[in-house]
Amino acid sequence: MDESNFMTHHHSEGKHPHAAGAKTGQLKADLRLVAWELTRSCNLACVHCRAAAQDRPYEGELTLAECRRVMDEIAEVAQPIVILTGGEPLLRPDVFELAAYGNEKGFRMTLATNGTLLTPEIADRMIATGIQRISISIDGASAQSHDAFRMVPGAFEGALRGIAAARAAGLDFQVNTTITQANIEEFPKIHELVVSLGAVAHHIFLLVPMGRGKDLREEGIGAERYEKTLHWFYEQKDKAPLQLKATCAPHYYRILRQRARDEGKEVDFQSFGLDAVTRGCLGGTGFVFISHVGQVQPCGYLELDCGNVREQSFREIWENSPIFRNLRDLRKYEGKCGRCEYNRVCGGCRARAYEATGNYLAEEPLCLYEPRARSAGC
Repeated sequence: MDESNFMTHHHSEGKHPHAAGAKTGQLKADLRLVAWELTRSCNLACVHCRAAAQDRPYEGELTLAECRRVMDEIAEVAQPIVILTGGEPLLRPDVFELAAYGNEKGFRMTLATNGTLLTPEIADRMIATGIQRISISIDGASAQSHDAFRMVPGAFEGALRGIAAARAAGLDFQVNTTITQANIEEFPKIHELVVSLGAVAHHIFLLVPMGRGKDLREEGIGAERYEKTLHWFYEQKDKAPLQLKATCAPHYYRILRQRARDEGKEVDFQSFGLDAVTRGCLGGTGFVFISHVGQVQPCGYLELDCGNVREQSFREIWENSPIFRNLRDLRKYEGKCGRCEYNRVCGGCRARAYEATGNYLAEEPLCLYEPRARSAGC
């Protein structure tokens, strides 16, 4: 399951989270989002799946006691949004116990599901255990296109039933859409569907070719189409009654600022726009991923071993992992990402760079922008 970026307005005093260290090129380690793969088991077999998840048990998954201990350790560092993800997290029998425990810790508990297992009873239980929002993926405007993507007949109807259950229960839900060549033409129709369903947010994901997604390399959209799609998405900001966010598409945060300038708006590079108080690529700076066996990574798409919660404390990994420290030092970014005036607000997709070059600090391969001289305000 895609681990969605549930960031909306979860910020302090409207300040840009990475303002500190602007002159040194150092990004502040401000943990705001944890995506936790509770299980790799899944009842679907989506063609783009990061984890290549299957409908079978996986050995060595963190136990309930281990998960509680890790939550205790996370609470010593911050009180982030926690996304319970998978696989399909509803296949984990203790998922509601974990949600309730995280809620007691003061975390904002959310859950990423494919929606097919979501019933009215489960929606009520989610609310009772403190889950504040769920995400459900819709990757086609019809059953034909969505089910082809999800590789299971009935997945589209199952997702819509799940959404109906959440809506009836009063549980906030957002819709995630992964953009590929296969569905980009119908993306406006997908967006119209999301609005009609009453979602509180629509988040788009630009394909990162890893897991089963490696087989979809040719389905990825090119840099020019990528740019046009993000500009179209920007233009929907004031047309739709829901929050819009681009994930695994860090260029969007450059486009936000460029379009504002073009439209004659005053641009504060530290806090422009509700979408812009976050950053393009949060991996290792504001975001962390924990795998089903306890491996900590910058994100689910960047499979770099930064430590394991079975062997080290969460704080030790978060504060001292050499990979995390490198990701927080913009001076180490290479190619045009290293010299770009927007690298503080964009950063390029580190996972896409890694999959393309084997170097997670290399330049983003799907970016048309040519940097100018670095501006102190960016």
